[in-house]
Amino acid sequence: MAPSAVPVEQSSAVAHKQLCTTDKESSKELTPLQAISQGVCLPGIPLFSNYDKQRAWILSHMAGAFRIFARKGFTEGMSGHISVRDPEHPHTFWTNPLAKHFATLKASDMILVDYDGKAVGGNTSRPANAAGFLIHSAVHKARPDVHAACHCHGKAGKAWSAFGRKLEMINQDVTYFYGDAQAVYNEFGGVVLSEEEGQRLAAALGPKGKGLILRNHGLLTVGSTVDEAAYLYTLMERSCEVQLMVEAAAANGIPKLYVDDKSAEFTFRMSSDPEALYWEFQPDLEYERDMCCGAFEN
Repeated sequence: MAPSAVPVEQSSAVAHKQLCTTDKESSKELTPLQAISQGVCLPGIPLFSNYDKQRAWILSHMAGAFRIFARKGFTEGMSGHISVRDPEHPHTFWTNPLAKHFATLKASDMILVDYDGKAVGGNTSRPANAAGFLIHSAVHKARPDVHAACHCHGKAGKAWSAFGRKLEMINQDVTYFYGDAQAVYNEFGGVVLSEEEGQRLAAALGPKGKGLILRNHGLLTVGSTVDEAAYLYTLMERSCEVQLMVEAAAANGIPKLYVDDKSAEFTFRMSSDPEALYWEFQPDLEYERDMCCGAFEN
């Protein structure tokens, strides 16, 4: 039976990976999540007793991410997509239906496609975005560690992409994209409608990339969960906005001060692991759940 996008009972988390320790004699270095938790540590990413429960949880978070993107103004016509690898069938991924507003999406709206672009599960009443399929399938093929990818045409991301430059290390938050975690795709040939273009884009992201600036196009972020990828997208879009503000001030003669490499590397290392980035997204997700009474989970 093909996987369904209709969620099942969400009281499905049978365990949480506990990253915190109460052993004061432990000599192990604190994880980033332990380090940021003063007192009882936040729990880890949920574990599930079967794939159906895990899939339902993933799709609800995916739909919530779309609603958050809408609330933050990342919509642009039919553009923009999120993909999430299926937990049971890793050579397939879930994505959003074409021409449906992010603010209305629910878990049951998502479409499951394989690497050939064939819809094999979920809600097939609408097509997926062809350009989105080529971008996301190439990224998922090239990076087995990537379970989710986000791409939108946000205003600040499009504006900064016109420079074809990486974001600079000008504040603490942008250091989440320090070093190889950030890349630029410096080609633009119009809408991505060829497999080769998708492959070049995935190659530009590289083996360690978390965020990619697509010249004259927009932004793409990836993660081990949809929560991580979505948080990094919101962060990268905001970082582009801040960079543009700083550039405007610098043009008037105000010098920029940069975060030094040692401090940037330390902040990246202590902030950018999957558990910490998963939790960075939860405040927005909880807010969205309250605002829409959990409508995206259905």
